[in-house]
Amino acid sequence: MHPKHLSILDFSYPLSEERIAKFPLSLRDTSKLLVYNNEEISQDYYYNLHNHIPENSLIIFNNTKVVEARLLFEKTTGSVIEIFCLEPDERYGDITVAMMQKSKVYWKCLVGGAKKWKEDFLLKELKEDGNNIQLQAKIIEKKNDYFLIEFCWNNNELCFSELLHLFGVIPLPPYIKRSTTEQDRVTYQTIYAKFDGSVAAPTAGLHFTDVMVKNLKAKNIQPIYTTLHVGAGTFKPVKALTMQEHEMHAEYIEVTRQFIEQLLSKDFPTIIAVGTTSLRTIESLYWMGVKIKTQTNFTSFNEIAINQWDAYELPQEILVNDALNSLLQWMIENNKEKIITKTQIIIAPGYNLKVADALVTNFHQPQSTLLLLVAAIAGNNWKKIYHFALENDFRFLSYGDGSLIWKNKKTTD
Repeated sequence: MHPKHLSILDFSYPLSEERIAKFPLSLRDTSKLLVYNNEEISQDYYYNLHNHIPENSLIIFNNTKVVEARLLFEKTTGSVIEIFCLEPDERYGDITVAMMQKSKVYWKCLVGGAKKWKEDFLLKELKEDGNNIQLQAKIIEKKNDYFLIEFCWNNNELCFSELLHLFGVIPLPPYIKRSTTEQDRVTYQTIYAKFDGSVAAPTAGLHFTDVMVKNLKAKNIQPIYTTLHVGAGTFKPVKALTMQEHEMHAEYIEVTRQFIEQLLSKDFPTIIAVGTTSLRTIESLYWMGVKIKTQTNFTSFNEIAINQWDAYELPQEILVNDALNSLLQWMIENNKEKIITKTQIIIAPGYNLKVADALVTNFHQPQSTLLLLVAAIAGNNWKKIYHFALENDFRFLSYGDGSLIWKNKKTTD
């Protein structure tokens, strides 16, 4: 069956409010780990992850950094207008460029309490190192599903990412029904977070510690890093009867030439993706290579961006190494050191993993595209996995426990 015809109602399970982790554990790597391998399920802890991965593997991390994307503007009346920064306007080449803007930037945003916004602009101010810093927000345009906001500030030395750090609040997922604490700035960030741009954490990575990475390296399980900036669309509910009517969210990815060369290395035959974002990135790279190998004359990153159904409608017979080598050669010919583009790939039952052999991931919401991704790897055994987790008191969602899911051998290409 083409994933277009899947009904999201078939991907549900009973998740009660008390199973959702509201806070992380005090020690990241003491979270429980469900291991699914060869259709068998076992239970362990994250600090023993290296025991469940073979030597000479690659383990892929998403080094995006969560930004303080919630801006709260208090009016003189005492009411509050919240601006949630989604992604930069198209005038910027990528998120990194937009985050480095000084004095002024244009951003796509959600606005809570928009009907109360009667002024030409909203203003916030604070003192930093003796300087009075003012941040001004102005509506430029109202679209169907977002506002285009112009942000201006009076300190030319500060870039937009620094402004968000000063004025903003970490955006916890909507299902964590509590106020954000100062500790969330640390706990809702991976230890290897590097590049500003996400409005949600790549939560599978929240369990990792320096000791875990050291244990992986001791077994020649080599960590490598890519960047996919997680958008608010990751929480977008599926309201359509079939997936054909659901528009998958698009997210920015940033991948170096060296990263692709590492994927092609014969020294590391097994590849594990940490998090659905890492998985979406490396699988998207394969389909970019397929596009380049089977079509002609691509010159820009926009042309090789992956659309929602490309993985099911592009030629299916291209070998992984051939696709990745085609992508690598295209980068060399076009003098590109890194790829910066968007992917809208949807991984759902009917999809066979091309690059990855396994996924480290948390437990996801019922009737979500993330649960579809898990079902694509484990087949109908996703129900068995989630039933086991519920029966054995695993904690769910972003601050919860997680799993290592190996793809079924029968679906291996």
